[in-house]
Amino acid sequence: MSSSSLPKEGNRGQMKMEGIEGDATVGGAGRYILNPTRINSEDIIFCVDVDAESLVEMKTAGVTRLDSIKQAILLFVNSKLSINPDHRFAFATLSKTASWLRKEFSSDVESTIASVRALSATTVSTGQADLTNLFRLAAHEAKKSRAQNRILRVILIYCRSSIRPHHQWPVNQKLFTLDVMYLHDKPGPDNCPQAVYDALVDALEHVSEYEGYIHESGHGLPRTLFRFMSMLLSHPQQRCPQDDCDIPKPLMKKSAESANGEDNNVHVSTSR
Repeated sequence: MSSSSLPKEGNRGQMKMEGIEGDATVGGAGRYILNPTRINSEDIIFCVDVDAESLVEMKTAGVTRLDSIKQAILLFVNSKLSINPDHRFAFATLSKTASWLRKEFSSDVESTIASVRALSATTVSTGQADLTNLFRLAAHEAKKSRAQNRILRVILIYCRSSIRPHHQWPVNQKLFTLDVMYLHDKPGPDNCPQAVYDALVDALEHVSEYEGYIHESGHGLPRTLFRFMSMLLSHPQQRCPQDDCDIPKPLMKKSAESANGEDNNVHVSTSR
């Protein structure tokens, strides 16, 4: 599964350059300016899947997916606030449906740490996840964010390898941006991560106001989760289409990655 090959809409969130005729006395070359564009501070909702599959162990002994997710969120929040201390964060969980963990948006790191510590998972599968309430909560908060000249983003961290999420949401209501981080098992007789991934892509494209990104990992390495979460630091109003995003650059050759077992992802077809 290669998130970089994901087919996406080509112009969401792009900034355009306007050409202006140059002075013919200076070689006749045209000059270009970048139109002023306001980059709004973000309100970001982390929605963490707390199904039993979030307790699956990573390749680091004694570390579960949920443990790595908690660390990734803290790294993200600290990095995001170092870019702009005006960004704010709230927290929700996803079991059968979405519910608030901390509804109040805050830039306070200690508040984020307390919310992350409060994250816990069920030991019993909750079945199919309905994203409708998550989108409803996000749309309600997005309207309040807009009134404050801010934008809202949801970062969904999903962990179920065989259960596709579903939703009922109007096509014409794109009030927020959805990013997805998908952690899953390797494909096998008892799971279908490709089908789950496709459903997540459909949900992302269905609701996102700006360019939403989706990343996935099936080999259980915390560093892969941290790398993809760092890519989600990019501001939705400043993003290129995900197909054109080639960062971060790999630090090792493909052969070395395969030797280390890092080439176990499900490959996504680019055909539509």
